[in-house]
Amino acid sequence: MKNKTNPEVKPSPATHVAGTKSLLSTKTLTPAQKELILNAGIGLVEKEFISIVSLNFQLNSIPENIIFTSKNAVKAILDHPAVSQLRTRNVFCVGEKTAALLKENDFTVVKAADYGNILADAIVKNYQKEDFLFFCGKNRHPALPDTLKANGVRLIEIEVYDTLLEPKKIDRIFDGVLFFSPSAVQSFYSENTAEESIAFCIGKTTASEAEKYTGNIVVANKPTTENLIVQAVKKFK
Repeated sequence: MKNKTNPEVKPSPATHVAGTKSLLSTKTLTPAQKELILNAGIGLVEKEFISIVSLNFQLNSIPENIIFTSKNAVKAILDHPAVSQLRTRNVFCVGEKTAALLKENDFTVVKAADYGNILADAIVKNYQKEDFLFFCGKNRHPALPDTLKANGVRLIEIEVYDTLLEPKKIDRIFDGVLFFSPSAVQSFYSENTAEESIAFCIGKTTASEAEKYTGNIVVANKPTTENLIVQAVKKFK
């Protein structure tokens, strides 16, 4: 974890009007995503509560099937010398954005699912006798690998990135906080208590972490940033 002295977090005059509903995003949004919030008349402040660091890793062998559960893992392997070999394999992934990034980089996605447990069930049902390589983070959720191993699927795990918490003390209460990962939840609540705020969570795993700190939770219908923003806008309209 990085130890930093953080200045007080104050909303930008350009994105907040007194008396309006307000959102804190625990990551920086794209311009299009910001517009979804600001055009609804909702104030917005953005702060990064985690950072991603790529790790050095070695590939001794590459089976025919590869698993990614996040864009961070995809980004971490793109500069590896063996990336051309990886592009010839069948890819299984979690998330629409992960699938899109893979396709943009010439990978063949044969199966994508919204959640790791759903992807694991599909692999067990249709590919149980095949070998898999799982590129993951150091803090990866255990549901997918545990399910595969429990059902006899041969799996190699390689950690290719780490998530660092970057806690920040917030000097005000927002009507809602947007969370995109369990790590961001941990980082935010390590310095803040905000039970008055609604915790908008991108998925079930993130919501499970948020439940440790608050009962005021809304979960996106689909685990995408855009859907999460839509849920927040609907809540505050």
